[in-house]
Parts: sequence; C-alpha cells; structure tokens
Amino acid sequence: MSSRISALEAARPLRVGVIGAGIMGSNHARVFAGLPGVELVGIVDPLPAHRSRATEFIGCATFATLEEMIAEGVQAVTIAAPTHLHHEIALGCIGRKLHILVEKPIASTVEEGRDIVAAARSAGVTLMVGHVERFNPAVAAIKTALSGEDILSIAITRVGPFPPRMSNVGVVIDLAVHDIDLIRWFTESDIVEVQPQLSSAVAEREDIALLQFRTASGVLAHINTNWLTPFKARNVTVATRDKYVMGDLLTRQVTECFGFRQDGSYSMRHLPVGHDEPLRAELIAFLDAVRSGATPAVTGDEGVASLEIAIRCLESPARPAAASARKAPRRVAG
Repeated sequence: MSSRISALEAARPLRVGVIGAGIMGSNHARVFAGLPGVELVGIVDPLPAHRSRATEFIGCATFATLEEMIAEGVQAVTIAAPTHLHHEIALGCIGRKLHILVEKPIASTVEEGRDIVAAARSAGVTLMVGHVERFNPAVAAIKTALSGEDILSIAITRVGPFPPRMSNVGVVIDLAVHDIDLIRWFTESDIVEVQPQLSSAVAEREDIALLQFRTASGVLAHINTNWLTPFKARNVTVATRDKYVMGDLLTRQVTECFGFRQDGSYSMRHLPVGHDEPLRAELIAFLDAVRSGATPAVTGDEGVASLEIAIRCLESPARPAAASARKAPRRVAG
C-alpha cells in the first residue's frame, strides 16, 4: 500500500524527477514539463553529453547524481536508466521514501524485481512499472471490447527492423515483454505454459521469436516478433465465443466482428478509439496513484510476472539447436 499525499501537499505542485536522460527518459521529462500540477525538478544522468542534450531538448535542470536532485526536494521519480541499473537505483529511491515508476522490464532478474516490490511495500511508497502499451488508446479499446467476454485465443504480431540502439538484449525482452503483459492483462489470468521457438538469424541475440502460451483460464496465445521485418507492424487479434476483435496499434484502428450466423455471415463495426499519447496517459496514471495512495495501473507484482515469463522463454529447453548454441544469459540488460 503506497503512502497518501497529505491534503497540504496535494494543494502544491508535485515535484518530480527523471533518472536517465536517454531517449525514453527525455520523453518522460518532456511530458512531465507539460502536465498541470507538476513541477519537473530535473533529470539525473552521469553522462555530460546526455545532460546537455536534455537541457537543449527540454530546458530543465540536470544533475550528475541522484543525491543532487534529492537535495532540490523531489517526491516522485521515473527510472528510465539501463535495466541492469534498475535494482540499485530503485532501492536507493525507495530508501529515501520516493515514489517510483520503473520502465519495463522492472529489473534484470526476477529476484531483483521481487526485491524492489518488497522494498516498496515495506516503505509504503508507490511502485508502478512502465508497460506503456497498456495506455495505447487502441489497446484500451480492445480491453473494453473484451469486457465480460469468454476469450478463446489471442494472437499478437510485433515486428520491425533492427534498432541500432539495441545491443545487449534480444526481441523477447525488448518487444515480446510488452505483449506478455497484454496477454495477462486481457485475460486477467496467469500464463502457465510456455512454448518458445527462438532464432538468432542476423543479430548476436535472438532476433526471431515465435512464442506460444496457455493461461490458467485456458486461453491460447501466440506472439510473433522479430527484427527482420523492414517496417514496423503492431497487430492484435482476439477470438471470443461471441466476437472477433482486430486492432492495429500503430494506426489505432480497432474492428469488431459479431453476430455470427449459421450461413457464415456476420456484422462488423469500428470501435471508438481515443487520441491520448500513451506515455502522457501512463505518467498521469502514475501521478494519480502517488497523490491518492491507490493501487497503480501496473503494479510491481505484474511487472515481475511478465519478466518471469519472458525469462522462461529465454531459458526453455525447447529451442532450436542453432539458437541454443548462443544461449541467452539469465540476466538481461537494458
């Protein structure tokens, strides 16, 4: 349970900071700087070049260390540093009673993730994990369409070209972990069976992943992800007993087929989809949880559960021999 902001504090702007001035951290700071009721204290990054870029991009203060930013009076932070630093940084922030949002994945290992969850619970601070795809308006529309439905199967495609910034993780941690979280969220059920097929075609780590799952509720799910497709594609299809839902997460178009008849005919309609920037919606949800003390939209336990399934995919013995020769390590780095 997170600690509630007092009435006096709630009347003042919430003082927030960002740890990590890379692409994601800079975007966090940009959004914070434009939110009402929020005062962006600044960004922490040990690299002078990153701090200079953040100053030019956002015009906010920058700090070389977390201690410098804390001295300016910060109440909540987002952690957008490399994944292998999440554990140390998160525990340091929690020890100072700061509310935190940690970018996905929550940590490098399940054990580290559980450490973060336990520390936040003990300290009574808000901990949210940055699975931003949940805040994509198309995903939200799909989730609404599935309310009360008996889900049978889910198929998700998340493909694109190799990202130059990526060097120390493969597609499972970089891409598929988004969709593992979505499968758990859509079904409101744990994943109990994992059948991965991985290959390292052109990259050092796996760049093709075909992942099959079964949830505790009996839903069959499939993720197709790779870095070999020359264009980005993000598609979700969900079959239920009464409807078939199709969503394009890039164009934000969601279509629902329903009213199936014995002659094979059916009805179709486009569902309303919002226009919010997913990152903005995510950070607003985080700040709302900080102010109210309510359970955050993506809990630490949920972040750990998705990471655990991703690592199971990497460690499964059901891998091609060629890929197994380049077995991914237990730890993942961001």
